[in-house]
Amino acid sequence: MSAAGAAAVLSGEAQKGAAEAIHVENLHKKFGQLHVLKGVSLSARDGEVIAIIGGSGSGKSTLLRCINCLENPTSGIIRVNGEEIKLKADSHGHTVPADRKQIERIRSRLGMVFQNFNLWSHMTLIENVIEVPVHVLGVKRDEAIAQAEKLLARVGLAEKRDVYPAFLSGGQQQRAAIARALAINPRVMLFDEPTSALDPELVGEVLKVIGDLAREGRTMVLVTHEMKFAREVATHVVYLYNGLVEEEGPPEQLFGAPKSERLKQFLRNVAWAGVKRSEKPGTTTNWES
Repeated sequence: MSAAGAAAVLSGEAQKGAAEAIHVENLHKKFGQLHVLKGVSLSARDGEVIAIIGGSGSGKSTLLRCINCLENPTSGIIRVNGEEIKLKADSHGHTVPADRKQIERIRSRLGMVFQNFNLWSHMTLIENVIEVPVHVLGVKRDEAIAQAEKLLARVGLAEKRDVYPAFLSGGQQQRAAIARALAINPRVMLFDEPTSALDPELVGEVLKVIGDLAREGRTMVLVTHEMKFAREVATHVVYLYNGLVEEEGPPEQLFGAPKSERLKQFLRNVAWAGVKRSEKPGTTTNWES
């Protein structure tokens, strides 16, 4: 087991008695006749890193968007910091938020990092980072700027504070997006495949920032196709298949000895040798033999 993996195991043991930051219970989401989530349940306690893996169309991103109130679930329960999101049916029978102020409050506890960065193109990096603290949370501008400068330095972008997103690489834009998400001091960080839009040579710089956050004890729910990274930083892994939790557990179990035949096939398909094999090349894990 790697040092990072051992740290994740110890962290997972330590967090068993921690407060529950995210609670999802029997969540369903339909888009017309398409039933995307079919009764998903998930829990993240303070300090945990939950990695959600699965193939395209399994419902990973939809689950994350429901947690952050960007999509309205058809049914089910979502609690953030112990507060259940209130939903109601509109005149067309669609589920909508019952309390808009509650949604704003919930979102202020969740930092979201998207696949395609979603930085405001007409703002410099420093303006991107201070926008929500100043105009939504009411933080004084000078205080927000001081904090933003620290966050940009933390992700290696101190010298880019006055640069517009169009003049940055994809990796730099995603690191800036992480700084922006951290600026609201969220209870939980949500990552929706943060490296999927990056060129391969830029993936590492973003994963390093996320890994540093994990090692600091930041609570995170991470949708990713980076299996090696998930194994190293996650305290708990959830494999979604066709809108359902097919298998979940500690990373060493899911990647080293998966029980589900679907998960075994998924891991074969991602073709990552470090997940599928032990330290010595040519040695099979027990699920491959």
